[in-house]
Amino acid sequence: IDPFMLYVKVGLLAGIFLASPVVLHQVWLFIAPGLYRSERRIVLPFVFFTTLFFLAGGYFGWAVAFPMVCRFLLEVGSDFKQVITVNEYFAMASKVILGLGLVFEMPVLILFLARLGIVDHRFLLRHFRYAVIIIFVIAAVITPTPDVATQSVFAVPMVGLYLIGVLVAWLFGKKRQS
Repeated sequence: IDPFMLYVKVGLLAGIFLASPVVLHQVWLFIAPGLYRSERRIVLPFVFFTTLFFLAGGYFGWAVAFPMVCRFLLEVGSDFKQVITVNEYFAMASKVILGLGLVFEMPVLILFLARLGIVDHRFLLRHFRYAVIIIFVIAAVITPTPDVATQSVFAVPMVGLYLIGVLVAWLFGKKRQS
């Protein structure tokens, strides 16, 4: 049954990425009724950028993070005869790809929080050290292995995305009244 299930799982993963614009648009349609008319103007940029960041995260997971994780794991176990089943391979690949796809949404989340006035660029910079700790905890949760090297492959881009979020909050955040 493993080959059949692999086809189903690959189809499901591809479907998630191909349907992401529609799914994100549906999320927007759920959120939109609670917003003012002026806030609803951002539907196209929202769908575009959330899709772009999700696909960029998935691509980064596939092209950069997943090969590094595999290389590290194969080097660690080089003294043993390794048997990797297709189910284990795909399970790890899908965790890495989907995890990074979701993680790459961080600038969009920061944009929303900044537009709502919950955070601003000063707040984000002031709490940067706490953000790094939280990022490493999240990286430890979504990393398929318990080693620090693989965790860093996830955490370093997340720190970069956080800094992009600071820039986004500075550029597009709600301006405070004096």
